[in-house]
Amino acid sequence: MDANVTLDLLKEDIKTRFLAGKDLPASIAKTNNSFNVVSLFSGCGGMDLGFKGGFTFLGHRYKRLPFKITWACEINEAACRTYRQNVGKHIRHGDIWELLDELPQQADVVIGGFPCQDISVNGKGAGIAGKRSGLYRAMVEAVERTRPKIFVAENVKGLLMRHHADALNKVVADFRAIGYDVSFRLYHAAGFGVPQTRERVIIAGTLPDVKPFDPPKPTLDAENYVTAMEAIHDLIDLPEDQSFNHIWSRANRSPDQGDRRLLADRAGYTIRAECHGNIQWHYDLPRRISMREAARIQSFPDNFIFESKLRETERQIGNAVPPVLAWHVAKAVAATLSR
Repeated sequence: MDANVTLDLLKEDIKTRFLAGKDLPASIAKTNNSFNVVSLFSGCGGMDLGFKGGFTFLGHRYKRLPFKITWACEINEAACRTYRQNVGKHIRHGDIWELLDELPQQADVVIGGFPCQDISVNGKGAGIAGKRSGLYRAMVEAVERTRPKIFVAENVKGLLMRHHADALNKVVADFRAIGYDVSFRLYHAAGFGVPQTRERVIIAGTLPDVKPFDPPKPTLDAENYVTAMEAIHDLIDLPEDQSFNHIWSRANRSPDQGDRRLLADRAGYTIRAECHGNIQWHYDLPRRISMREAARIQSFPDNFIFESKLRETERQIGNAVPPVLAWHVAKAVAATLSR
């Protein structure tokens, strides 16, 4: 069978699997009654794009959601350039602690993935006492100042590990201390249509007069995860193209994580931020995957262009919240606010 025909069939199958249960209830479908969102640690905008919606990934349209991001901040200037190009001009560049006084007085929703290097299984294990992961306190401060109806914080699976139990309890306790009902859950991105075995913790908090957050349910089971081949097959013969971010690392083979090769019939491995010599190899080609292929595995649409060179683009993609996963979380947030 012709390769293009095969790919069309694969994409049609993906759309068929995604269609069930995707329409928003009429009560939250109206975008003229949008909720104001403050975004912290925004990176290149993966979570923010998910909350906005209105994008297409692998042939499926993720509808516009009733959120308007009015304020965002990020310390990495390259990530800010990408954000401005793809999400909006409202992002502030700088240290979160120095920008808190610029926050809006009120927000309906606060979102953010506070830095996780000290908690990650690949980190140094410093937990929230570490310089980076301790920045969650800035998110607590932002929530206390803006008093959103709901906040959503994203972090790595390592936060649930036994040796980080005290750290998790401290994070939850600090949000509860400012008046929020808090819950957390582990999400497997592949279960929501992201072609990647990425696991992340989502912490959600609501004010007492808001209904508790009802987490979204996975849309796919393990037998139907979107595979690496489904995600990037059509790029296999495409020559390098900087304008499309279809460029790849020439780093030598590594005996550790850098020697992983994608499996065509399975979802991709977790895309890492510091991946130069660690980003996985193509399942069929003698090279590492390109940044556009990595962006596909993270569920970024093809019209999302990273305004940076290879290393910075690697970092932005690896640090991002997959937009498709964020869309499902955002849809559940909208449902919570509509009740």
